[in-house]
Amino acid sequence: MTEREKAHRPEDLTRLFVERANAKDAEGLALLYEEEAVMAFPPGSQTVGRAAIQKLWAELLPRMPRFEPEPPLPTLISGDLALTSTPPKDGAGARAQVVRRQPDGTWLRVLDQPEFVRAPGADRP
Repeated sequence: MTEREKAHRPEDLTRLFVERANAKDAEGLALLYEEEAVMAFPPGSQTVGRAAIQKLWAELLPRMPRFEPEPPLPTLISGDLALTSTPPKDGAGARAQVVRRQPDGTWLRVLDQPEFVRAPGADRP
């Protein structure tokens, strides 16, 4: 494992994610997450733990198009927790992450909801 830039602000995680995804760096992406992080992906399921997140990205990245930066919404911070979010450029849904300040002052993702979409039939009473 090589030394990689760390997130010194919660907002840095989104930029680092885009950079590492575009470099097809599954290990680097996984290092943006805490060891027991939970990612709500693929849609309809959850990927739990840094190792599983790295494995998932290693499988997906070779087939994925280039990621474009998305301007973040204002970050909400309460002590060592923060909520970061971005509206996708295509206007479909939203993305949100709960991140936690680490003992060294850097930030890592704890919960990651990479896309919010309505479940089929959610519009029906």
